[in-house]
Amino acid sequence: MELRHLGAFVAVADEASFTRAASRLHIVQSAVSAAVRSLEKELAAVLFERTHHGVKLSEAGRALLPEARATLAAAAAAREAVEQVSGGLRGTVTLGVLQAMRVLSLPEVLASFRSQYPHVTIEIRYAGGSPGNAERVRDGRFDLAFVSLPTRRVPGLTVTHLTREPILLAVATSHRLSNRESVDLTELRDEVFVDFPPGWGVRDANDQAFASAGVSREVTYEINDATTVLDLVRNGLAAGMIMASVVDGAPGIVLVPVRRHVPYYETSVAVPAGRRLSAATAALLATIRRTAGIDDPGGPPTS
Repeated sequence: MELRHLGAFVAVADEASFTRAASRLHIVQSAVSAAVRSLEKELAAVLFERTHHGVKLSEAGRALLPEARATLAAAAAAREAVEQVSGGLRGTVTLGVLQAMRVLSLPEVLASFRSQYPHVTIEIRYAGGSPGNAERVRDGRFDLAFVSLPTRRVPGLTVTHLTREPILLAVATSHRLSNRESVDLTELRDEVFVDFPPGWGVRDANDQAFASAGVSREVTYEINDATTVLDLVRNGLAAGMIMASVVDGAPGIVLVPVRRHVPYYETSVAVPAGRRLSAATAALLATIRRTAGIDDPGGPPTS
């Protein structure tokens, strides 16, 4: 069983397309098809079902996929072990990121990592939020990812908590609550809100806090862009629930602390559970932990 055949199989599985897999692997489509046919012949099994919408894994393909990923990861680890002896750490790490992350500086993480490991390439990817990041770490498309999830125990993942920031009420300077020292969520029943879409860490934390307070709120505007959220608040069209680091002194907006049922935005980094990390991925994880002020950057992640 050749590694290049397994690599082609995984690429087709990820992309659900032979054409996109070929583009990803920088080879012609016929070579991808030939590799998959060779693998199917060797295993005496059909690995993909062809449909009008593309291709999808067969039952045999679903069984093979995690083992194929593990085999490719082991081969990469073997190469890395030799490369470290002959010239320093090398490789590629795919990192999933979040849009609303401000407390931990991603540029600082990347600059620190590059200064120490100049031959490692970091690919940054965005999967639409924490659920997408978590799923891609689980299935091997991301090596690790930042997440903000309601629980720190997630099946298939090992999660290390990094930061915790309170979420505040954001209103325009002309708003009736702009001069308050603090506010209770029960006072916000009649407010029109702007918030991020469900599945985002900020939105999930807000929804849980209002539910705990017994308050049903109206989210009229669901926006996936922080700048637009702030513009709606600034113009008095809606109130927001957001972190101070995102507002960052933006004019025309007042932040009011919440008294009870305070929502918190928690940022964590997730790696696959039960799967060996590549040396480059482990090094990036250590850099993230160190930047976040975790005491033992070289230790194992916490579940």
